[in-house]
Amino acid sequence: MTRRPILARHLRDLARLRRVRDRIDREYAKPLDVEALARGAHMSAGHLSRQFKLAFGESPYSYLMTRRIERAMALLRRGDLSVTEVCFAVGCASLGTFSTRFGELVGVPPSVYRREAAWAVAGMPSCVARQVTKPVRNREAPAGEPHLA
Repeated sequence: MTRRPILARHLRDLARLRRVRDRIDREYAKPLDVEALARGAHMSAGHLSRQFKLAFGESPYSYLMTRRIERAMALLRRGDLSVTEVCFAVGCASLGTFSTRFGELVGVPPSVYRREAAWAVAGMPSCVARQVTKPVRNREAPAGEPHLA
């Protein structure tokens, strides 16, 4: 009988974590921090961070930055905005932090991506381009082109 309350609490926490993740997905361009997300989920910032990482494999901040970089990639592929404009459009307050995180996830700086990305996905449907260009999380950008034998 003691398993039921534990399971119920676990399910409630998972629902809260999904709401936090959904909020990040919706409001990525707004100023969000872990403390604000935690308040909205009625958790402490530390508990939210630990539980979010257990549930989704990365911290809330890392997830937020990945969402921002994904959107930045789409805006940079369009080619009508500068890197600085894209940085602020996706909710980043620091061009340096944005550029560093972009490089970690994508493998090239945003300026290089902007210059080269438009022709790389030319003629591809946007849904396919989005999947093909999806950034790699957790600093796992490939070092170079894969060697196929």
